[in-house]
Amino acid sequence: MRRATILKPGDNCWRIEHARRAAFLIDGEAYFRALYEAIQRAEHSIYILSWDIDSQVQLIRDPVQDNALPRNLGDFFNTVVKRRKGLHAYVLNWDWAMLYTLEREWLPMYKLVWKTNRRLHFHLDDAYPAGGSQHQKVVVIDDTIAFVGGLDLCKQRWDTTAHRPDDPRRVDSDGKAYPPFHDVQMLVEGDIALALGELARERWHRATGQRLKRVTTAGHSTPWPERVTADLEQVNIAIARTLPAYRQQREVREVERLYLDSIAAAEQFIYIENQYFTSWKLGKALAARLREASGPEVILVLPLMTGGWLEQYTMDVLRGRLIRQLREADPKGRLRIYYADQEGLGNQHICLHSKIMVIDDILLRVASSNLSNRSMGLDSECDLAMEASNDTERSQIAAFRNRLLAEHLGITPDTISTQLEERPSLIAAIEGLQGRPRTLKPLDCRVSELADEMLPEAQIVDPESPLDPEQLADYLLPAEERQPLSRRLLLIGLVLGGLLALAAAWRWTPLGDWLDLETLKQTAKLVKDNPFTPLIVMAIFLLGGLIAIPITLLIVITLITFGSWTGLAYALLGTELSAVLGYLVGAFLGREVVRRFAGASINRISRRLAQHGLLAVITVRVIPVAPFTVINLVAGASHISFRDYLLGTLLGMTPGIIAIALFADRLIAAVRKPDLPDFALLALAVVILLFAALGLKKWLSRPGRASKGPTAQATAEPDD
Repeated sequence: MRRATILKPGDNCWRIEHARRAAFLIDGEAYFRALYEAIQRAEHSIYILSWDIDSQVQLIRDPVQDNALPRNLGDFFNTVVKRRKGLHAYVLNWDWAMLYTLEREWLPMYKLVWKTNRRLHFHLDDAYPAGGSQHQKVVVIDDTIAFVGGLDLCKQRWDTTAHRPDDPRRVDSDGKAYPPFHDVQMLVEGDIALALGELARERWHRATGQRLKRVTTAGHSTPWPERVTADLEQVNIAIARTLPAYRQQREVREVERLYLDSIAAAEQFIYIENQYFTSWKLGKALAARLREASGPEVILVLPLMTGGWLEQYTMDVLRGRLIRQLREADPKGRLRIYYADQEGLGNQHICLHSKIMVIDDILLRVASSNLSNRSMGLDSECDLAMEASNDTERSQIAAFRNRLLAEHLGITPDTISTQLEERPSLIAAIEGLQGRPRTLKPLDCRVSELADEMLPEAQIVDPESPLDPEQLADYLLPAEERQPLSRRLLLIGLVLGGLLALAAAWRWTPLGDWLDLETLKQTAKLVKDNPFTPLIVMAIFLLGGLIAIPITLLIVITLITFGSWTGLAYALLGTELSAVLGYLVGAFLGREVVRRFAGASINRISRRLAQHGLLAVITVRVIPVAPFTVINLVAGASHISFRDYLLGTLLGMTPGIIAIALFADRLIAAVRKPDLPDFALLALAVVILLFAALGLKKWLSRPGRASKGPTAQATAEPDD
C-alpha cells in the first residue's frame, strides 16, 4: 500500500519549492568554509537572520589563507561589500536578553558598522513577544543559494567532523579553547533559495519597518561554492516555520505540526539529533508510538548535558522528566537514548547542537528548531524538510543518516550500510558498532531530586507561547490567594500614585533636602554615634526580616552607612539573626499556616530543605528561588536541622555580602571623588563580583553538588 504524503503546504509547512541542488554541511568547518566562498561571489544581496553573530569569529582556520581577504567575519564582510559595487548586506540579529550578556559579543552593531559604508545594514531584532527570540539561522545570497540549519555565525561553533580533543584551531575570538561542537547546515540552490529570500525580507520588514526589493539575478552566475559537492539534485524541499503571535503577525506552528505528522508517519524508525528534548507534545507523540505493538524504533542522540550551569538546572531537568515518561511507555524496548563520546576529552564533552530528524528513509529534516516547547510557538524558527518520491531520493536520505551515524561511531558510512543490510534494526546496527574510542553511549538523563523538586513546571521555564501575566499569577498563587483583576489594578494604581506623590514631594518640597549627600552623611553619623547603634541595627534587620524588606537592600544600606568592615560585620550578624527569627516564627506557625502564606508551590522547597539539609540551604541562599523572609519561614516549618540552617545561611550569604561590601566601598569613593582612579577601582569591584559569581557557579556545578549522574560533569557555555 502506498504511503500517504507527509508534507502538506499550508498545514505542516509554508511551501514546497524546487531545488536544483542541495548539500549537507556537517559541522562548522564545512559551513564556514562554504559561506566564506559563497559571499565572495555575491553580486546583489546577502541576508543573514541569526540568533547570535560575532564580528570576530574566524571563518577560515587553515594554515594557508586562500587570498588576501580577512578571515574574521566583520572585516571580511566590510571588505567584500566595499569591493563589490551594488552589493547590499542585511544582518538581522536577535536583540538578546540580558541573560546572555556574558556569552555574547558586546555591541556587535558597533563592531560591524563603525568602519563600513552604508551598504552593510545591521539591525537588532526586537519584534517578538516577551520571552521569545529570533532563532532562525538563515543566510540567503542573491536569492540564488541559501544556508539553513542550526549554526549561527558566532563564537564556539567552528569544529571539524573529527572533533579532536586537542585541536588548536578550536578557540574563540579571545583565544580561549572550547569543547568539540557538532551541528548541521543545509545548502540549497534554486527556487527554494528565492522563497527563503522572501522569508528574510519579510522578517526584515517586521523588525525595521523597511521593505526591501528583490533584485533579479537572471543571467548571473551562481554563488554556489566550488568546493561543495551536491548531495541532492532536482528535488523538492519544504520550508516549515514557527512564528509567535505578535502585533499584526498571526501565530504560525508549522514546525510543531510537521514534527507530529512525521512521528505519526514512521513505520521502521525515528532518528533524532537535537540539543534539547523538553517538548511535552512531542514527548506524548513518541510515547504513543512506543506503546504500539509494532511501532517504530525511536533513537534519540542528545548532548550529555546542555550548555552551562543554568541550562543544566532547567532544561536538563525538564529533559529528565520527559525521558522518564518515554521509558515507562516502552514495554517492547524500542527506545534508545545516546550521547556522542570521544576518547581523550576528559571533563569535556561533545556539544551536540544539531536539530535533525530522519523518518525511515522517506523524510529528512535539517532545522533551527529544538525539540523544546518554545521552538513550537514562542521563538521564530525555520526548518527545511525533504520527502522522498523515488528510490534514488530514499537512498540519498539513507546516505545522510549514515554519514551522521558514521561520524558519531568513528567509522565509515559504508560500514553502517553493511551493518544495516545484516541487521534491519537501526538499534541493532548501532549497538553492533559501539565500543570504539569514538562512539555513541547510553544516556541516563537522570538529575538530582533536589533540582527536580525545585524547578517549576515546563510552562514557566520552557513556555510554548508568550506568558500572560494572569496565567503566571494563576500558576504561582494558590486559588485562595488570588485577587480579582480589578482589585489588583486598584492596588497597583494606589501604589503608583503613592510613589509619584513621594517623588513629587522629594522634588518640590523641603523633603528634597534629605537627598543632599551631606544631610545623608550627618544622619548616618547620628546613627553611628548612638551608644545603642548595634542594637538598633540588629532591630532593623529583625523587623525588616519579618515584614519582608529585601535583605539585599538592608545589607547595602548598612555597608554604605558604616563602611566596609564594620558594615560587613553588622550585615553578617543582622542577616543571621533575621534568618533565625524567621526560622523560629515558621516553626511556631507550623506548615499549614506557612503554606497558606507562601503559596502551595513553596511546598517543594520545604520538602527539599528537610531532606537535603545544608546543601539545600546554601542553594536557596545563592539562588533566590523565593524571598529571604519566605525561605526563613519555610525552613522553620520544614523542621530542617537548626545547625544545618544556620551554617547553610552563613555559607550561602557570606560571599554575596563580601562582594557587595567591595562594590559599595568603591561606589561611595567614586561619588565622593569622581576621578579616573576611583572609577577604575569601581570597575575592578564589578569585575570581582562577576568572577565571584562565576566561581560560585563553577563550584555548584562540580560532580556531586547537584547530581550523582553525568549531568554534574564539566560545563560548557550556555547555548541557544
